[in-house]
Amino acid sequence: MRELYEKMINEAMAAQRADVETVKAKRGQKFVIEDTKPYVDVAKKMTAIGNQSQAVIDLHKDSVVAHYEVLKGLTTTVRPEDDPFVEHYQTPVVLEILKEQDDAFAKSVDKFVQAIADAEALIGLESVRHYGGFYGPTCVVDFALMPGSTSNVVNRVLQKTDIPVEHKRAILAAKSWGMNTSYGLGDAFAKALEAGDTPAEATKKEIAILQKLYLEPVEAQAELMDDAGMTSFDPRKYMAEYRRRMEPTVKAAIDDGVHYGNILTVPAYSVGDVAHHIAQSTFNMCKDDVVMATIEAVTNVMEATLRKSLDAYKSYWDVLNLATGSSAAAAEYLLELDGFNAPMVVDLLTKRFHNYVQVYPSRGAAAELHNCDFMDMIYRGWKILDKAQRGANGSGEELVPMVGKYPVDLSPLRKNEVLMNPQWYVYPACAITVRFAALMSLADYPCLLTSEPITATMMTNIIALEKETAAAPVRACKNCASACLVDRRHPYCQWREAV
Repeated sequence: MRELYEKMINEAMAAQRADVETVKAKRGQKFVIEDTKPYVDVAKKMTAIGNQSQAVIDLHKDSVVAHYEVLKGLTTTVRPEDDPFVEHYQTPVVLEILKEQDDAFAKSVDKFVQAIADAEALIGLESVRHYGGFYGPTCVVDFALMPGSTSNVVNRVLQKTDIPVEHKRAILAAKSWGMNTSYGLGDAFAKALEAGDTPAEATKKEIAILQKLYLEPVEAQAELMDDAGMTSFDPRKYMAEYRRRMEPTVKAAIDDGVHYGNILTVPAYSVGDVAHHIAQSTFNMCKDDVVMATIEAVTNVMEATLRKSLDAYKSYWDVLNLATGSSAAAAEYLLELDGFNAPMVVDLLTKRFHNYVQVYPSRGAAAELHNCDFMDMIYRGWKILDKAQRGANGSGEELVPMVGKYPVDLSPLRKNEVLMNPQWYVYPACAITVRFAALMSLADYPCLLTSEPITATMMTNIIALEKETAAAPVRACKNCASACLVDRRHPYCQWREAV
C-alpha cells in the first residue's frame, strides 16, 4: 500500500504546487487561460495503479483537458465575476448523457422532479429559512448535508421518492460534489419576494427552477449564466463542445461499472483550478505578500506532514484526513500567533452574517459559503492544537499537534520569512494584526488552504478504488463550526438520514 499512499501524495502535491507556483509567479499580472497549463500538465500525468479504475482516473484527467481546451478555444481570459462558475458546466452535461444512456435512470429523475413539486411545503419552508438566515452561516452548496444546504433538501425530497436507491444516490451526488448548475436553494425565492411576490408565488418560482436543474440541466445552467451577466465566453458553446469531448469517457465509466454518483462528481471537482483557483481573482488577492506567504507556508506544512508519515498509514482515508487536518492546524496556528483563535473568529463571522442578512436580504445564495469552509477549517484546527497544548501542559516542549496517530509538522510556518516578520508589512511597532488580516482575505477564498486541489486529487484516487460506491455527499457529521459554537442547528442536519 505504500506505493499507493506515495502516489496519492505525489499527485495531490503536484496539483497544489502547480497552483501555488503559478500564482506566485503571475500574481499582480493579467490572467490568461494558458496560465493554467502547469495544472493541466499535472492532471495529465495521473495514473491508475493496482486495483484502481482507469475509467475513474480518466474522468478526472479528460475533464481537465477538455475544460482547458474548450475554454482556450472560446476566450483568452475569464473575468473575476465569471470565474466561480467554471466548475458548474460539467455536471449538467454528464447528467444529460447519463439520462440518454439509461432510460430507467431518466425515469427516476423524472419521478424526482415530480417529487419536488409535491414537496411544496418543504421547499417553501426551507426557502423562507434561508431568506431569513434561520440556520446561521450556511454553505448552500455544501458537499455534506448540513442544514440550509441544497443537498440537505434534495435528500429529504428523495426520501419520499419511490425510485431505486442507487438512483437516489446519483441524484444526490449531482448536487453535492457534483455541481449540477450554479444554482443554490432559495435564490429565486429571495429575489421574487424582494421584487414584490407573495411567499406562495415565490415558492412556485423556486420549485420551477429546482425542477429545471434536473429536467434540462444544460439549458438551466445557460439561463443562469444569462441572468448573471456572464460575458467571458458562450456557455452553450462550452457545454456542447465539452459534451463532444467527454461523452466517450462517460460511456467508458458506465461500462466499467462506476457508480453514476461518481461519474457525476469527478469531472466537475477536477476542473476548478483552470480559470478559478488559477485566475484573475487569485492573482489579485495574492498581490499581498502575507496572503501569498500564508498559502505557500500552509502548502509546505501539508507536504512535510504527509511525507513524514508515509510508512505509518493504515488506510488511504488516513492520508486524506491528515492532509486536511494539517492545513487546519496550520491556519489555526497562524491565528494564535496574533492572539486570535477559532472561537473568536467563528463568533465574529456568525454575528456578521446575521447583520449581513439584514443589510442584503436578497444576497446571493452562495455569499457566505467560503466563510463556512474557513470557519469549519479553523475550528477543526483549534481542536487539534488545543489537545496538543493541553498535553504539553506548559512544559516548554515543542508543540506537536496530532491528527489521529499522525504528527503535524508546523515548522514551515516558523521558517517562513514573511510570516515571521509581520513588522515589514504594517506600522512596525504595532504589527499585531497583519497575519489575521491576511487570513480574513482567505476567509472569503480558502480554496488553496483547505485545499481543494489536494482533496480533489486524493478523492479521485480513492474513488478509483471504490468505484461502485457513491462517494458524495459526505455521510458524516461535519462538525460545523457555527453549529458547534454559536448556532443550535444540529437537529436540522441530515447526515444520519442520507439516502
